[in-house]
Amino acid sequence: MKTKAMAGKKCALVIHGGAGTISPEEMTPEMERDLRAGLQRSLDAGRAILKNGGSSLDAVTAAVRVLEDDPLFNAGRGAVFTSAATHEMDAAIMDGRTLRAGAVGAVAHVKNPINLARAVMEKSPHVMLAGNGAEDFARELGLEIVDDEYFSTAQRWQALERVRAARTEALSEADRHGTVGAVALDEAGNLAAATSTGGNTNKRPGRVGDSPLIGAGTYANNKTCAVSATGAGEFFMRAVATHDLSALMEYGGMNLGEAARVVIDKVGALGGTGGLIAVDREGNIALPFNTTGMYRGSIDAEGRSFVGIYQ
Repeated sequence: MKTKAMAGKKCALVIHGGAGTISPEEMTPEMERDLRAGLQRSLDAGRAILKNGGSSLDAVTAAVRVLEDDPLFNAGRGAVFTSAATHEMDAAIMDGRTLRAGAVGAVAHVKNPINLARAVMEKSPHVMLAGNGAEDFARELGLEIVDDEYFSTAQRWQALERVRAARTEALSEADRHGTVGAVALDEAGNLAAATSTGGNTNKRPGRVGDSPLIGAGTYANNKTCAVSATGAGEFFMRAVATHDLSALMEYGGMNLGEAARVVIDKVGALGGTGGLIAVDREGNIALPFNTTGMYRGSIDAEGRSFVGIYQ
C-alpha cells in the first residue's frame, strides 16, 4: 500500500525487536497482537519524522526509544536480568553521512540508553563510554535516570529462573538473547543505524555484546548501507558482521540482499544464530535471519508497510 507519508524523495525505515522470538507453539493471539502493536508504534514514530523531512538519525533514535520503553522487548524497560539479578544495557548509533558514532556499554540506570549513545556521539570526543563513567556522563547531561526496578518485569524474572534451572542446550532463542534496532534512509539520502539491548539472560555482569560495537552489531555508511544486528552477539563480533556487509557491497560489488545473506550465513557457519536489518542508499531493504523468527517491520521506498514475526 502506497502512503502519502513516504511518497516523493526516497526514504525508508526498518526496525527489529530481536531474533530470539517466542516459539509459534507458545505464541498466543494476545501476545502476537501486543508484539505487533509495539513494532507498529516504533515504525510510526520513525515514519512521523521521515515524512516531515526529518533526519535518519532522528528517525532511528525515535524508533528505538519506543522499543526501549516497551516491556515486551529486551532493551530499556523489560531488559533481561544478569546472573546477579541486575540489568546492564548496551546501545549504539551511527551516522552514515559523517561516520560518526556513539555507544554505551553496561549501563544500569539510564532510562533510554539510545539517548545516551547519541549524546556520546554528539557531545563528547569519544565513541564509547561504559559502566559508571557512562552513567556519570548521563547525569551531567541531565538524561533521565531511573531505579533498577524500572527495568524489571515478571516475564524477565521467570526467564532468569528458567535459565538458571535449565541445561544450556535446552534454552530457547527468546531466553538466550534479544535486541532492538532501526535503520533508515532519509530524503537527503543519509543513512543511520541504531541498536539497543539488555543482552543475554543470565549473562555475567560486565559482559558487553555486539550491539554497541561499531562494525559488529551496528554500522552505517552513506556509500553502502545501514545495518543493525540481533542474535548471539559473540558470533556477530567474531564475524565483524555489520561492517562486513558494507565491505561486501563497497569492495565486492554485491547488492544489499546478496551481502546480507552472505553475512548471516557466515555467522551461522561459526555457530551463531540471529538476524539483521539493513537498508541501502537506494532504499532497498534486507531482513535475513536464521532463527525461527525475528520481530521486524519496515516501510519501504514506495511507502509499503510490513510487520512480521516468523519466516
